[in-house]
Amino acid sequence: MKLKVIVHEAEEGGYWAEVPAIPGCATQGETFEALLSNLYEAVEGCLSVDVAPPSASAGTRVVEIAV
Repeated sequence: MKLKVIVHEAEEGGYWAEVPAIPGCATQGETFEALLSNLYEAVEGCLSVDVAPPSASAGTRVVEIAV
């Protein structure tokens, strides 16, 4: 999966970035390298979803999917 990221220089130093395709997904870093590392963690966190298992009923299954 490829995502476009907008990187900004922070006024107080360092960088911050946002991922337009994932609303609310943003992170920061003191250096560009730290920012990149934090971006992977932020995207993973923004894309992970906890799904509560449904109550047991006929025809109901719980499956795991990869995104």
